[in-house]
Amino acid sequence: MLKRLGYVALCVCAPLYATPHIDNDRLQQLANTQFWISLGHYETAKLGGWRSYVDDPKFFLAANGAHDPAAELSATLDAIYAPVSSNDTLAQNSHAQCVYPARTRWLRDQLQLTDLPAVDCKEFKQWFKDVAPDSAVLIFPAAYLNSPSSMFGHTLLRIDQADVQTNHTALLSYAINFGAYIEGMDNSILYAWKGLMGGYPGLFALVPYQEKLSEYRSLENRDLWEYRLNLTHEETGRMVEHVWELKQIRFSYFFFDENCSYRLLELLQVARPGLNLTQHFPLTAIPTDTVRAVKDAGLVERTDYRPSRERELLSRAAPLENEEQQWVLKVSADQKQLQNNDYLALPKERRALIQDAAYRLERYRANGLERDTERSQRSFELLRAINQNPPPPLDIARPGLTEDGHESRTWQLGAGSRDDKGFAEYGLRMAYHDLNDNAYGFPLGAQIEILQLKLRQYEGNHWQVQQFDLATIRSLTPRNALLQPWSWQVSGGLERVLGKHEDETLVSHVNGGGGGTWQLTDDMLGFALGTVRIEHNADFAALVSPAAGFNTGLLWRNPLGNLSLEAKGDYFTNGEVRRSISLNQQWELSRNLGLRLSAQREYSQLASPINEVMLEMKWYHY
Repeated sequence: MLKRLGYVALCVCAPLYATPHIDNDRLQQLANTQFWISLGHYETAKLGGWRSYVDDPKFFLAANGAHDPAAELSATLDAIYAPVSSNDTLAQNSHAQCVYPARTRWLRDQLQLTDLPAVDCKEFKQWFKDVAPDSAVLIFPAAYLNSPSSMFGHTLLRIDQADVQTNHTALLSYAINFGAYIEGMDNSILYAWKGLMGGYPGLFALVPYQEKLSEYRSLENRDLWEYRLNLTHEETGRMVEHVWELKQIRFSYFFFDENCSYRLLELLQVARPGLNLTQHFPLTAIPTDTVRAVKDAGLVERTDYRPSRERELLSRAAPLENEEQQWVLKVSADQKQLQNNDYLALPKERRALIQDAAYRLERYRANGLERDTERSQRSFELLRAINQNPPPPLDIARPGLTEDGHESRTWQLGAGSRDDKGFAEYGLRMAYHDLNDNAYGFPLGAQIEILQLKLRQYEGNHWQVQQFDLATIRSLTPRNALLQPWSWQVSGGLERVLGKHEDETLVSHVNGGGGGTWQLTDDMLGFALGTVRIEHNADFAALVSPAAGFNTGLLWRNPLGNLSLEAKGDYFTNGEVRRSISLNQQWELSRNLGLRLSAQREYSQLASPINEVMLEMKWYHY
């Protein structure tokens, strides 16, 4: 309202300009074009009509602009024809032509407007000149499982100037980022929960790319993939003009759909009218899937890879023997060890590797910490040693692209036997990977499953809900001599357990745990975690019953696919003891098709042991 009143106030002592009369049919035609719909971030409302994803009333010029694209277009026409005092800089920068440059350009081109008031948008022009948009790069910081808020990855856009590729000055570019606006110090778990529930507003921001690169590569230890887009100079400029229009404009932010990736797809639709990227994501917009959609639309002309500092450190330390890795720890902690006779007795080329690994370890440990004089001195001494005895260039193998792996949604069809009873099992998982799924593009030991339902049909047409998981997340990151990350897991939902009447009881539960994972061979991990569980079970007297337990096993990436062997135990405070041992082997039939053999034996104080075997087909399909 204040914005609209401001335009009226600008009429004082200013020449008058008449808004051209536009036929209603022509006005409606323009309002229904894909580009105008994209500029307003409109979608078809569930009960008909339109609604905008924008939650901020100051974005709209019409009172009902959030639900009426035609009314907003008409109000925009009136606003860009509003007179303005020629000698008032503040008033000119507040004029609609300056606040909405993308709208103004489009309407001027569509309606051949030649009599618009002359407005000098100094603030916008300087901003646009500083950004100097010429081309765009889609940036995908890969998932980082040790942070729940980063477990699905992220996307942002880098805006490059004309000479970036020639002069290799990408660090001087700007990045367009959409994210949750967080006030206070919410931890990662609370962030993930509020993100799921829409507890944060979302904002666009244009920031120096170097800041985002440092944040994702260093502070969160995430690999970065850079997808150079084939947007033209004009298309990139149009997109950046619209980002100006979205400055400090609030959207709803939801972790699974109205998130960073979905909003960036909308920007690409502004850049190139005719793209229909968002229509592929009616329910969820997982970053990996949106990257795949951008590639499928033919927008990507080149892909570059930037490894994280953690990956660089581990790659440098990989050829070192155990004793040499101990020298890395010693040299990193105390540079006097560089003059140790035992150290100097090592071959020169081995010392070069040790010193470089020690420097990388020191910088890795400094991530996120304030500058420290002593630490800086240690780094300087290590750099001097490296200059005197340089190591060979670091050659890091490029991992598989996650978007080239299996798709996110999974349909499951299985047949098996539970003791002497045959059954069929039908399942749907919304997202997106477990420990045994097709491996390409995913790290061994990573599991993120969201909203999984499994129904069973036993002989005699007896149906039951076998499992309903809200979320199951496991991060089994191996420990080594240099880095000691904790492994962890958390899950919650409904599942069937052995009951006291020789049947199965559907219980609700929340459980989690932590421990360690170790790299046994190049393709095998061993893990051991302590766990806790809280369960509501109709067979128990208490409303909720706690338990402590364990979860240990092996993961093996083999020529057929992924194999897991696990043992679990839960020891309840009411005396119930529940244990199981399971084996799962997946055969990777194709990128989006897998065949899994599962076998398990379950034990309970309440019932006799049960054996179950199932053969299951998995179809990964978005």
